[in-house]
Amino acid sequence: MSKFDDIRPFYDHEVNDALQSIAKHPMMKALMRFTFPDHDEEFWLKEFTNIHSISDFQHHFISQTVRQILKQSSEGLSTSGFDQLDKDAAYLFVSSHRDIVLDTSLLNLVLLDQGLIMTSSAIGDNLVHKKFLHVLAKLNRNFLVQRGLPIREQLNSSKVMSEYIYDLLTKENRSVWIAQREGRTKDGNDATQQGVLKMLAMAAGEQPLNDFFKTLKIVPLSISYEYDPTDVLKMPQLMAKSRNELYVKEKDEDFMTMLSGVLGQKKRIHLHAGQVLNTEFDEIVSKFDNKNKQLQAIAQVIDDSIIENYKLWPTNFIAYDLLNGTNKYSDYYTEDEKMLFGRRMEMRIDISDSVLKQSFLAMYANPVINKMKYL
Repeated sequence: MSKFDDIRPFYDHEVNDALQSIAKHPMMKALMRFTFPDHDEEFWLKEFTNIHSISDFQHHFISQTVRQILKQSSEGLSTSGFDQLDKDAAYLFVSSHRDIVLDTSLLNLVLLDQGLIMTSSAIGDNLVHKKFLHVLAKLNRNFLVQRGLPIREQLNSSKVMSEYIYDLLTKENRSVWIAQREGRTKDGNDATQQGVLKMLAMAAGEQPLNDFFKTLKIVPLSISYEYDPTDVLKMPQLMAKSRNELYVKEKDEDFMTMLSGVLGQKKRIHLHAGQVLNTEFDEIVSKFDNKNKQLQAIAQVIDDSIIENYKLWPTNFIAYDLLNGTNKYSDYYTEDEKMLFGRRMEMRIDISDSVLKQSFLAMYANPVINKMKYL
């Protein structure tokens, strides 16, 4: 028994049995029909017998699923910054977070295609209550973030996760993906939560904070979608927040959000890998004595990279101009693009509700507002 057993993905020797246990599940059949539309069930059931590691599963199946998602519901994926990374090094990607499934799936497709080390990725255990999703997540090298625990148990869980991430990076030479915050960004404001960095630092032991964070090889990751396929699903939570109300999720809301993210139209997508953070930690530690202040400054450095390198699309500039009643950024989009954005918004929300409309536009406009602070 390992102390990581409750959160880790499958070991390779467990993979085939786990895969066979869900091979004939209706959701697996639907996934495989989507991935291999020209093949019958016999094809992939036979292929499953040859899968004996997570790497096998990702190379032969999940990567094909992600390529199919891009083909069916996007106008292409572009990248920048990945050519600066070392093919033999493990990195901790601290990422802006827009989509439950796609953010990590797209990153791993890029890492696979560029010959870089693929990630083990954090996922909230609340998202994988269904047995099929739980097994699929562990087959795809996801590790579980335990949610909703009592405070004492939460502290212990965070410590175990911190040690697990540190082990992956330093002992297994396995890259790791983690969101910069708990849950997806709903309003377009990408901000690193100090709690995420506090959790990571739990594994530091006696190491000085700057030396410890250097060993993690943190790469800030900026992910931007021209259209957020789950934009309308984020509205109820944003509206509740605007009314100072507690938001309670529907029973299958997370699952429906995952499906919408996969199948919904995204247009263009861009991933940027920032520079590996290193000397920044020395500067921070020499400037601040207080640990909380140091973590706050580290969060700001990650935010600076994510926001500065965030790819802005015509949709972002259109939303800014519509929200503010200006033509300030009209050089960055065409009238056709503006008309399409307006039509899509009308189909997705009740535009006669001014607060709802403002929240929808702000989701797309806020990345422009945030990035302009750096220009």
